[in-house]
Amino acid sequence: MFRNWRIGSVNGALLAAYFIPAWALVAFNIIVAPVHGLYERPSVAVALYLSDHLQMAGMDTVRAAWLLALGRLTVVAFFAIYLVLLCIPRIRRNGGSDEALGIALAIGSLISFASMIMASKVGEMAALRLHATELLLLLGAAIVVVIERPDAAPKTVQQKTLETGAPLGLEQAELLHNR
Repeated sequence: MFRNWRIGSVNGALLAAYFIPAWALVAFNIIVAPVHGLYERPSVAVALYLSDHLQMAGMDTVRAAWLLALGRLTVVAFFAIYLVLLCIPRIRRNGGSDEALGIALAIGSLISFASMIMASKVGEMAALRLHATELLLLLGAAIVVVIERPDAAPKTVQQKTLETGAPLGLEQAELLHNR
């Protein structure tokens, strides 16, 4: 059953198992109560940076919190799409699910990197460790996906012929004057 699973597929599935519930819960907390959700540990560095360095007013902070929640939900959605595509063996073998994983890794890395920079600017060490760990997880998975390519299809194609040695009718090129 597990003969055609690649390391990148297993790594992506494990990342999805972490990021889907963790980031969805944070995003839904922000959606329900934007200010309270923004000042929880996973997003407190962003909240402090917005209020201290950018000096945003209340409604602008709420809009920024919703934008952060939208970004996190986008990453969650792409990880979920990746898991659905990973369940189809034909797509998993030829690497068709890697695009959804790549988008999730790119957007997630961007959010984690920005949050890590904001955490370092405001001096929030617990948030800095959290975002640095998430960024390292995402970048490590991106490296595995880039380096590990799916198996190539076999290059040899046997041409079926009839008794006369001519190729089959469906394999012949169809030109306009041959109709």
